[in-house]
Amino acid sequence: MSTTRNIDELCINTIRFLSADAVQKANSGHPGLPMGAAAAAYTLWTRFLKFNPSDPKWFDRDRFVLSAGHGSMLLYSLLHLTGYDLSLDEIKNFRQWGSRTPGHPEYGMTPGVEATTGPLGQGIGNAVGMALAETWLAERFNRPKFNLVDHYTYVLCSDGDLMEGVASEASSLAGHLKLGKLIVLYDSNRISIDGPTDLSFSEKVRMRFDAYGWHTQDVADGNDIDAVAEAIQNARNEKSRPSLIEVHTHIGFGSPNKQDKASAHGEPLGEEELELTREKLGWPKERFHIPDEALAKFRKCGEKGIDRQQEWNSLYQRYKSELSEDAKEFQRVVSGELPNGWDNRLPVFGKNDGPEATRNISGKCLNAAAGVIPELIGGSADLAPSNKTLIKDSTDFSGTDRKGRNLRFGVREHGMGAILNGMAYHGGVRPYGGTFLIFSDYMKPSIRLAGLSHLPVIYVFTHDSLGVGEDGPTHQPVEQLVGLRSIPNLAVIRPADANETVLAWKAALEAKDHPTALILSRQNLPVLDFENYPEVRNGLNKGGYVVSEAKTAGTFDLIIAASGSEVHPAIEAKKKLEGEGLSVRVVSFPCREVFEKQSQEYKESVFIPGVLILAVEAGSSIGWKSYVGAGVECIGVDRFGASAPGKSVLEKYGFNSENAYNTAKEILKQIT
Repeated sequence: MSTTRNIDELCINTIRFLSADAVQKANSGHPGLPMGAAAAAYTLWTRFLKFNPSDPKWFDRDRFVLSAGHGSMLLYSLLHLTGYDLSLDEIKNFRQWGSRTPGHPEYGMTPGVEATTGPLGQGIGNAVGMALAETWLAERFNRPKFNLVDHYTYVLCSDGDLMEGVASEASSLAGHLKLGKLIVLYDSNRISIDGPTDLSFSEKVRMRFDAYGWHTQDVADGNDIDAVAEAIQNARNEKSRPSLIEVHTHIGFGSPNKQDKASAHGEPLGEEELELTREKLGWPKERFHIPDEALAKFRKCGEKGIDRQQEWNSLYQRYKSELSEDAKEFQRVVSGELPNGWDNRLPVFGKNDGPEATRNISGKCLNAAAGVIPELIGGSADLAPSNKTLIKDSTDFSGTDRKGRNLRFGVREHGMGAILNGMAYHGGVRPYGGTFLIFSDYMKPSIRLAGLSHLPVIYVFTHDSLGVGEDGPTHQPVEQLVGLRSIPNLAVIRPADANETVLAWKAALEAKDHPTALILSRQNLPVLDFENYPEVRNGLNKGGYVVSEAKTAGTFDLIIAASGSEVHPAIEAKKKLEGEGLSVRVVSFPCREVFEKQSQEYKESVFIPGVLILAVEAGSSIGWKSYVGAGVECIGVDRFGASAPGKSVLEKYGFNSENAYNTAKEILKQIT
């Protein structure tokens, strides 16, 4: 065996045992994948991956996504060994309270982690979004002699990843869009938690990806690093198709009794088996042993990235010198800053503007913003005409048009969600995506991960209530609002009119550390103009506010709280009640998450302690009880909808001023 081969084997085994030791110490984790895929990952990281451990956020680095996030110790081992700010103590503290090495990789917690993964299939979808963003930015900013944006997106995925539907959705679109700088290493070890994958999975994966329009290859022995390297180089040479490399590996490689068995997947090897594995692979008994020669090889690899970034910095300096305006714009989008005065283009609606659906107003806001925020890019899951998500002055992004800003996701809601996250992870673009509110269920795992990862993704959810009408209960959202509101770090905004919709878009675009869901109506809604409703101008910034105050200041019989389309019948009911001498306040409540962040003093100035509250919202009443209190009925929807014209359904379910008035009278009667 040559010296080169010896050092390679030493490095690969260092990854294996560093991973296995960490899992064993934690008595929790997944040693099988790191041990089996170590050689393939080592080949990628030492021969191809462009990265700089001293600057993990260097914009032109290659992106590496561990879609099989359960194998997190593989990634943590590579990060530590190549010189990222991840100490050996953190490796030893794997899966423990306060460590930077959680059970599955978390974006923003561990330097070098590009995406939060673990829910299988998500990482592949994220990588498609990253590759899409890289392609679009390269088209926008690269010039002859200046390949400013020029990097690859690599993925390591598992059998389980490729069983998930989200991976299929995203991969199908990636092939259609010809994302040639996306390369997936498929760790084909034929084992899942239940046992051999042939219990449930017998398809020819490469044939499926051939049909998607991918370039596919097969590496028979995942420990043959030269064969892996040749396949990666072939993939890099393929410019017009994404690539899938099926790498055949052995889960738990080296373990005498657990290699190629399900028991190697998600539990520690055990003290005895770990010692037997050390003996088989000729590894010292010392735990967390890192040979000096191996560490030197890994660190040298990491140091190469410093030189590569310096080369890029020199290129960027020349770019700035010759293309100063382009350089300023590049720096702006990379930093995530919006152009100065961008919001001056947003419309304002007055009392002479007729009723209009908030989905239509959203489309106007999107196009106004797109005119001054060129990095705003997105689309819809085959519902663009209904969601009003088309940028009118742009073309479609496609395999032949890399400048387009309209993304045609097709009927792939979950894939769209994962791709949007990947675009946000990558940076340099502001992604948005639309569908009907009812179909947010299809993409909820991706929305949840956007909240967890603090990604400023914008969701345009239209057809927000029973007002959908004739499509019936399958398409009429009931529990979706409360479900979305339950996701931490997601701002859910349901505007009541045109002006609140404008303010909702402004808030969504200014958000930097959380996603935003815009909940928009199909039916037309009257305008709450600033002249008659002056509090609208700044109210959404508080999440909830008094949109229509009681005539008698300081005394209140009732507060009616509503969101979205229900604000208008609430105001009409208030007028009727005041005609009978009652003192009633109406609160518009577009964003619960923002309201909860306000001071207790402000919250009590809106919902006055001791004053009864009637909540009106065309969705599940769960969640309103914390505001209205026990024993007070909400006007909500706690059953499925019905098929009929939207106006008729809303009337039958009591979403009108007459029912709000009658319910208020009943409440007041009970307390007198």
